[in-house]
Amino acid sequence: MARLSSRKDTKNLYFDFTYQGKRCRENTNLSDTKVNRRRLQKKLDQINAELLTNLFDYLAHFPASKVAKTLAMDKLIQSGETIKNAPDFELFLEEWVEESILKWRPSHHKNMISMQKKYYLPAFSGKKIDSITRADLLKFRTSLAKESGRNGRSTISNNRINKIMDPLRRVFEEAADRHDFNTPFIRIKPLKIEKSDVNPFSFEEVNKIVSSVRDDYSRYYLVRFLTGMRTAEIDGLKRKYLDFNNRTIKIRETIVAGKCDYTKNDFSQREIAMSQPVYDALQLQVKVSSPLSEYVFCTLSGKPIEHNNVTKRIWYPLLKRLGLEKRRPYQSRHTAATLWLASGESPEWIAKQMGHSNTQMLFQVYSRFVPNLTRNDGSAFEKLLATLFKDLNHD
Repeated sequence: MARLSSRKDTKNLYFDFTYQGKRCRENTNLSDTKVNRRRLQKKLDQINAELLTNLFDYLAHFPASKVAKTLAMDKLIQSGETIKNAPDFELFLEEWVEESILKWRPSHHKNMISMQKKYYLPAFSGKKIDSITRADLLKFRTSLAKESGRNGRSTISNNRINKIMDPLRRVFEEAADRHDFNTPFIRIKPLKIEKSDVNPFSFEEVNKIVSSVRDDYSRYYLVRFLTGMRTAEIDGLKRKYLDFNNRTIKIRETIVAGKCDYTKNDFSQREIAMSQPVYDALQLQVKVSSPLSEYVFCTLSGKPIEHNNVTKRIWYPLLKRLGLEKRRPYQSRHTAATLWLASGESPEWIAKQMGHSNTQMLFQVYSRFVPNLTRNDGSAFEKLLATLFKDLNHD
């Protein structure tokens, strides 16, 4: 028989009964008073009547009970039936992130955790993942467009919105496979992205920048402009990857958020030919940095360069002082490509220097800079530099 008892710690009433040979206790939020006992008496009488007639429905009386859900599941299993039991969104997201960590770069993992806290959980926490609809996702995407953007932008760019939505798409696709429901990412296409213009520096502007920047950064920017290395590649460049005998720079590691990691992709693992100005600049730089660090370019304390700090303190103030158009440091990579093209180097050779898998991207991005191409070994670029480039290295 069921009875009402009082917990010693909280003094709240609970139902105490035996069902299917197991003693069960189901708490209430009511304190042990005469009034509350009278309120619960009708429910107690009904439970006792159902227990006596074997008609007791545990889940109907206590829908939030873990015991009730377990017993109901056991009953279904015994009968050979199955039910869908998709998890809450936040639980599946946490599981998906944990499973994906091994294939992610540390910087991407950090970015995912940030998006998880800032965007995903506030929007979908508390919902069963299979209950989230296409309309919910479209509403979420619309809300992103109202967020403040970076670098003075009033709103988040379409590119940023797509980067937030893409991992979410993969979360729902995986959840749909595992828990047998249709993904709500139906007919939700990425937003159109404005094509960013390639805006390289002219040779005269390169000369002006390298000649005017403070001495401890002149060789850094010269190498950037004449090799096409990405920011993470040059900031993570170590002495052991400089081959002066063969005049090559081996790109093997990058540094992102202060941590060394594998390059952007397999094709990024490459050898870049050292032109004479680059060879001379690196020879001098190694003499300066080798007593301080394994990194070719480093701070006075021997730590690798922190690109956001350098961009804000050195790069943008320099462009402003020289009266040059404000451009991201990444344009130095575009500059190297256009200088190679202007000198007549082969597209295949340039693609290898840039770390591209083929020449397709080269022609797509730099088509208006492509002249009549004839060379394939870097010698045309050397000829251009010998003609136009004066000695910019500082002892």
